[in-house]
Amino acid sequence: MTSHDWFRGVGLGVLISGLTLAGAGQTRGADAGLRSMKYTSRSQAEAAAWQLAVRARLWPLLKLDDLVAAPGAIPLRPVQLSSEPKHGYELQEIEISSTATRRIKVLVARPPAGDLPRPAVVCIHGHGGNRRIVHDADSLYRGFAAALAERGYVTIAADVGQHTVFEPGRTLMGERLWDLMRCVDYLESLPEVDRTRIGCGGLSLGGEMAMWLGGMDTRIAATASCGFLTRMDQMEHNHCLCWKFDGLRELVDFADIYALTAPRALLCQNGLQEPPSQFPVSLAAEALREIGLIYADYGQPQNAAMLVHQEGHIVNLPGLLAFFDECLRP
Repeated sequence: MTSHDWFRGVGLGVLISGLTLAGAGQTRGADAGLRSMKYTSRSQAEAAAWQLAVRARLWPLLKLDDLVAAPGAIPLRPVQLSSEPKHGYELQEIEISSTATRRIKVLVARPPAGDLPRPAVVCIHGHGGNRRIVHDADSLYRGFAAALAERGYVTIAADVGQHTVFEPGRTLMGERLWDLMRCVDYLESLPEVDRTRIGCGGLSLGGEMAMWLGGMDTRIAATASCGFLTRMDQMEHNHCLCWKFDGLRELVDFADIYALTAPRALLCQNGLQEPPSQFPVSLAAEALREIGLIYADYGQPQNAAMLVHQEGHIVNLPGLLAFFDECLRP
């Protein structure tokens, strides 16, 4: 993203950049004993070193350090379970290996042969959803996976709403994140996918998982996190605590995890009709102010922005499509 030209014509909200907010007013300080690796402004080289250090601390907390230490060690072994023609693409259900002992099902939309290679997006559902709901135009997700596929994107969706840890010694958030990283592995295995143009997006829990995937997996070129940008203090009340695991709050807040995406493109969406107990724009703006610091330090402040729209807890489809078109198309 070199500018906010992608937003022209959307007409459904206000675009706020991290640069606009960075330095405007005061941000909350970290509570004693929490957020020891909070990002503060520094040189570009120091920012990159901070990102490496934070990821190195987070992998073992997520219980994924053994898996990320050996990339490519687990064959995908894909098996096609079904195929269904759709408007402008083929929708395939595929089973792949997530770990050496666990298989997962993914939903893959593959447009017909045409201009190659193609961009691709990992599409992520929220609580109560599944891999199919991101194709439902009548849902809160506005069918964004299907809309992208109709525009020529390859899309993939997995189930990440489980609240059970499947393998001993893992964590819930770690298993969710690893399954999404395996989706990226599968996209990279497809001959029609351009490995340099893979994005991710989601709503609510899906927005949270897009934050994690974009921050921890540097193969992601553009991240759209909808209905999630907030602070950990807010998530301690009136929310499912599945986001929380041992050692997380002592290390970072959500703004720091989002900061791991820098300088790659990041769009957050928050609605003005979100109630104060959920994901209000005021808290999102506080977090974006902190995220904007690292993008400014990279010299790419325009690459982090928030779309403030007039609705509530939904995907703003025109804004999401315009963002990915700008960031992932040639």
